[in-house]
Amino acid sequence: MLSETIKSGDWKGEKHVPVIEAKKIGEEYEVEVSVGKEIPHPNTPEHHIMWIELYFKPDDGQFPVMVGRVAFTNHGDPVTEPKAKFYFKTAKKGKLMALSYCNIHGLWENEVEVE
Repeated sequence: MLSETIKSGDWKGEKHVPVIEAKKIGEEYEVEVSVGKEIPHPNTPEHHIMWIELYFKPDDGQFPVMVGRVAFTNHGDPVTEPKAKFYFKTAKKGKLMALSYCNIHGLWENEVEVE
C-alpha cells in the first residue's frame, strides 16, 4: 500500500519533510512549499528532491484536490532549490497537504490547516 511508504516528521529535525507556509492575500492564497528549511537538503545528482506536490482538502470535501506539482529536473549546475510557490482561490476552510519525493529516502508529507 502506497500510504505505508509515506513518511512524516518534524521539519525542524528532519530535512525531508515539506514545509508549508501559507498566507491569504485578499481572496487568494500564496503557499510556499520547501524541503530543507531548517536542515538543508542536498541537491546533487546522487541525492536530491525530485518533486513537490500541493493538495487542498476542504473541510466539507471527501477528497483532496491537487493544486499543483513542481518537478526539479536538474541537480547539477545550476543547482535547483526544492522550493515552490502556488497560488489559488477558495472561500472554504480546509487542509493544505504537501508531498515530496527524495530519490534516496522516498515520499514525505506534511499538512497545515487554513481558514
